[in-house]
Amino acid sequence: MHTLNYLLLAVKDPQRSAKLYDQLFGVAPVENSPTFVLYVLPNGLKVGFWSASDVKPTPRPAGGVELSFSLPDEASVRQTFAAWTALGLEVLQEPTRMDFGFTFVVADPDGHRLRPFVLAENPR
Repeated sequence: MHTLNYLLLAVKDPQRSAKLYDQLFGVAPVENSPTFVLYVLPNGLKVGFWSASDVKPTPRPAGGVELSFSLPDEASVRQTFAAWTALGLEVLQEPTRMDFGFTFVVADPDGHRLRPFVLAENPR
């Protein structure tokens, strides 16, 4: 059995990404160089940001990965929306109810989608 425990995202500027994700993740990276930044989140998941110009083979296209963040309640989703839009992140979807729960989507500077959500009590 293979364990998924590491996400690697191609980005234009890992240092710019680190400035944003330091705030979003609430932890400092465990590795931080001009071409690569690595976070180990409290749940053990590793998330790396690698300079797209250094990734071999070259990714196609850069951006477009969606990272989802489960939150405890709708108020937390609304608070996160306010905090993240204050960071200047592009809003792709305003807070809304969907079949699975309450959510919104913003994009980081590389086009990766960030989706906080709370599950509906009785999802369809």
